[in-house]
Amino acid sequence: LLEDGNVRRIVPEITDPLGAQLQLTPEDHAQKLQSGVQTTFVNRTHWATTYLSKAGLLSRPSRGRVQITDAGRAALAKNPPRIDVKFLLAYPSFEAFRTKAKPKSEVDVGTVGVPIPEDKNPEELLYTTYDALRQAIEADMLDRLQAPAYPWEAFERLVVELLGAMGYGSSTDTTRLRVTKLTGDEGIDGIIDQDKLGLDAVYIQAKKYQAKTGVGRPALQAFAGSLEGQRASKGVFFTTSFFTGEAEEYVRRISRRIVLIDGRALAKLMYEYGIGLRLARTLPVKQIDEAYFEGDV
Repeated sequence: LLEDGNVRRIVPEITDPLGAQLQLTPEDHAQKLQSGVQTTFVNRTHWATTYLSKAGLLSRPSRGRVQITDAGRAALAKNPPRIDVKFLLAYPSFEAFRTKAKPKSEVDVGTVGVPIPEDKNPEELLYTTYDALRQAIEADMLDRLQAPAYPWEAFERLVVELLGAMGYGSSTDTTRLRVTKLTGDEGIDGIIDQDKLGLDAVYIQAKKYQAKTGVGRPALQAFAGSLEGQRASKGVFFTTSFFTGEAEEYVRRISRRIVLIDGRALAKLMYEYGIGLRLARTLPVKQIDEAYFEGDV
């Protein structure tokens, strides 16, 4: 794309023909990084031009534009089968750039080991490491919820707190979120009033089980019966374990709307809404302000 020596903009003068050459689908083009700010394809193209520039194979004559160098032409003249990180490491300038922040071959976070391919760019490495940390924390939280020492009363309070954090009820009126009494609750562990008059309520059932004990159809039938007794149309059933296939099939067939949240989904929601967690640190991710270096006063 650049061997003719012309200066080209990375987007779209490189990304468009490159995408066509790679036969990318619309879904491929639409896929975004976890940040949601940039597409994966455009991000990788930018990093590819950065790597080639660090190796001296491309130059950057102006903002967002690149041009092949004499070293780049010489590299193409060798007709390499592919130009990847291994190939670029033969260039001292790239080797020095890569060595400054070369990651370990594996990120070790608690019991979770996540292999990191050498061809990932730094931004992708960041998200890979973040995912590894998140998975480790979610697994740890689930272990704690399933532990015999964790009281079931605390679990009932937890699910009500979680639904409140998710926006159910009212963030200013905590009386709309309540755990029912320990006796005479008719199978209902919590209630969230969606309005001040309680005309629209979400009923909650929470079952604290260990990992290998699933929630079966009878428990869901009992909960549906409790909703009938309350003249309620919707409920949420939480468990620290899992739901059996029969239980899931039963919920799909009944008229009442019951949402099932198993242990893994619960841990993910707790992480997302910060339940049982505290912020350890914030790492700001910054980018070059290209306009700042354009030379305009």
